[in-house]
Amino acid sequence: MSVADSPASLEILVREPGALALWTGPPFTNGQPSIKLDRIPCTNAKFSENGSKLMVIKSDSTIGIYDCKSSKELRTFEVLNLLANALSPCGTYLQTFQKALSPQQKNVTLWKVETGDLVYQLFQKNMTKASWPSIVFSSDEASACRLATNEIQLFDAGDFSKGIIHRIRVPGIAGIELSKTPGSHVAAFVPESKGMPASVQIFACGKDSPSQPVARRSFFRCSTVQLSWNYGSTGLLIVVQSDVDKTNQSYYGESRLNYLTTDGTHDGVVPLRFGNLPGDMVFWDYMEKKQLGTTKAEWSVTSEWSPDGRYFLTATTAPRLQVDNGIKIFLHNGSLYFKKMFDKLYQVDWKPESPDKFGEIAEVVKSLDSLKVDDTKMRGQVSKSTQAPTKSSPANPPAQKPAAYRPPHAKDAASVQAEESLETRMPVDMKLSLDDGEMDEISALWCLLNLQSSTIHEQ
Repeated sequence: MSVADSPASLEILVREPGALALWTGPPFTNGQPSIKLDRIPCTNAKFSENGSKLMVIKSDSTIGIYDCKSSKELRTFEVLNLLANALSPCGTYLQTFQKALSPQQKNVTLWKVETGDLVYQLFQKNMTKASWPSIVFSSDEASACRLATNEIQLFDAGDFSKGIIHRIRVPGIAGIELSKTPGSHVAAFVPESKGMPASVQIFACGKDSPSQPVARRSFFRCSTVQLSWNYGSTGLLIVVQSDVDKTNQSYYGESRLNYLTTDGTHDGVVPLRFGNLPGDMVFWDYMEKKQLGTTKAEWSVTSEWSPDGRYFLTATTAPRLQVDNGIKIFLHNGSLYFKKMFDKLYQVDWKPESPDKFGEIAEVVKSLDSLKVDDTKMRGQVSKSTQAPTKSSPANPPAQKPAAYRPPHAKDAASVQAEESLETRMPVDMKLSLDDGEMDEISALWCLLNLQSSTIHEQ
């Protein structure tokens, strides 16, 4: 199938100071994107996980919800003292967090987007990255739960009037991650305390499920974790990060990748090394365990595959970088397809779409059959068949100015991931007794986790 025959269209959200635009494509007509929405006033914006709705923050107290198919505004919510907001995966619910004026005020509100009705309220004293959104949903919105003091609270996602329908007791719990689809399990993180190691535990979400975890993994030297479920809710990737390494000599700390399954059959460590890569990108076929090609996008703050897998987008955005803001879109073979610079650019996102809406990529299949990559090539070297049409660079480029030192405690998990990248060669012998299918799943999940951006959407 050629690029022009794509059965579903792609869209890109582009937010500049004070307003957003919604581009249609790629592919672009005459090399330039068509504009679906233009200059919508806002301070922030975010798609629902399934791409059906767009949440637009218009001011400190006004939120607009748009239908992505018709591009029409469905409803506007006025919320005073608004501090945070979140849209549920299918766009059914809007969740808002307000500054509480008294301990008795319920400052977290769940709204039904279709009707504008308030469906649930609760009080939350503080908001952190680990505790927001307060109520989390599975991707299909069939399950919902909340992190509370020493417990996980579960709800009937279709009828919040029932209140809390089940509680899972987890002393010292500091973070949760609900599985995607189905929402059958929830992972709980308990930090180190009084000489006891940190742990990640997996619980079944059913009301009649046992209160004991179905799987568990303990960690020493653990400051933070990142949790990422696979689709199917059978496996969990755990990135464990600590402020110091085993020798107490590296100020970068230590990162370890672990894999845990809901049936408890696999519990192990995946070897992992990090290194600084100034814009170098290496494309892998994780099923065949072979490198496809390389390219470069210096100063990229965000990077993301298009939903159809045909394009790879990188962006340099503020406030992380205040100069050279812009967008680059590469074809699947690494060649540069589109580039646009901005005086100031705050946000760039693909509109989410289900991969099922797109066909196979014949060009990629052919390239996989014909492309021969020498594994001994230096990392960052670009083969002639995949090199992007960029300006030539000297054989010995000047050394980059070193970045300012930031102590480990000043880096959260997201910023560490944004600054450091998985070593380009993914080890095939991951030292886990897994079959090929499970290895593919681990590799795919890690690639997804490693590509997730940590853009700070603020002005």
